[in-house]
Amino acid sequence: MFEGHDPYLVALSVAIASLGGYTGFALAARIRSTPGVSNRMLLAGAAAFLAVGIWTMHFVGMLAAPLPPDTVYLVLPTIISFLICALVVGISLFFVSIGEPSLKRVASSAVLLGVGIASMHYVGIHGLAGSFGIAHDPSMVLLSILVAVVTAYGGLRAFLAQQEGVRLIVSSIAFGVAVSGMHYTAMLGMHFEPLTGSAHHHLGGSLAASQQVLSIVVAVLCFVIAAGFLLSLVPDPRRQAQVSVAADPVAPLAMRTTVEPVALAATSPRPVAPLGGLGQPPRAPAPRLPVEGADGTRFIETAHVRSVRADAHYTRVHDGTRERMCPWSISEAEAQLDPSLFLRVHRSHIVAISHVAHVRKEGDGAVLELDGPSPHRVPVSRAKIAEVKARLGLVNRRHA
Repeated sequence: MFEGHDPYLVALSVAIASLGGYTGFALAARIRSTPGVSNRMLLAGAAAFLAVGIWTMHFVGMLAAPLPPDTVYLVLPTIISFLICALVVGISLFFVSIGEPSLKRVASSAVLLGVGIASMHYVGIHGLAGSFGIAHDPSMVLLSILVAVVTAYGGLRAFLAQQEGVRLIVSSIAFGVAVSGMHYTAMLGMHFEPLTGSAHHHLGGSLAASQQVLSIVVAVLCFVIAAGFLLSLVPDPRRQAQVSVAADPVAPLAMRTTVEPVALAATSPRPVAPLGGLGQPPRAPAPRLPVEGADGTRFIETAHVRSVRADAHYTRVHDGTRERMCPWSISEAEAQLDPSLFLRVHRSHIVAISHVAHVRKEGDGAVLELDGPSPHRVPVSRAKIAEVKARLGLVNRRHA
């Protein structure tokens, strides 16, 4: 498949696609979790980085290929290939980032993304011009589209399972494999056929660019992708400060009000009784938790909740499949949930005891694994280990 290709440029093309995928998916992950920021801007930025990653990977792969020496690139088909890519990627991200990511929705997005990548490739390929014709093996065309669709589906699934950390890296690598795998599979089925002098007239007066000009454009875009990737890794000090203040129950009140007094007031949906509610009627446990999305507020039954994690002045609710933003603070969530079913195991985490599938010691604390289609782990602080063991029935009865 790679015969005659420059191996360093092949490796660079895969890396560029993966970096573009990481940056785009990282931006898309913030659509649900970043209040106050325009979802349209985040979606446009994510689609732009993914599209640039796909398009740049394609033309780095073309520079790595053994093309005829008189090859030039027609500007109009090359631009159209990028526009197709940007449009399809934007629609696919819209489908998986807005609303519930059902199997039908994710599968449709993967098909659209795979077919869009393939369309971008073949439009870009037919932007090549020179004293040759281009023929494609139909079976390899179908195989390349299948590779793009299947790996795009895997990448979207990994991204939706957990939109941060290792899963985000896995989804970006799968995205890079989807794009580069489709490209090089299609190149395997492509053949150059020499044209006679009388047949060599397809250039006409079309605007064309040499391989040297394309190399400069690709180098600039590679720099843009690398810069976006590095910027996505830089921590936001303001966000970290908000997380630490919201997660720490013993933080000074003055520090909390300094960070964001307006947001703190907004997270208290009802007056707080003095002395923690002493002497007041007991509050009935909430049967459902609100979660925010671009299409409005939805509600999750508490029976489906696996864990609640502090996220600045809000929380992230995990339903066994993925996390979604809840407008409650971690303290409000603890007060609203049934204490017989839920336990705060860490200053930043609440878990549903009935969904604990595995527990193990880690350092001074412990780690719980919660069940569901996408199992996830939650840390337990050292002070909470004994209570967790008691709730799970793991107390040593000989010393009880």
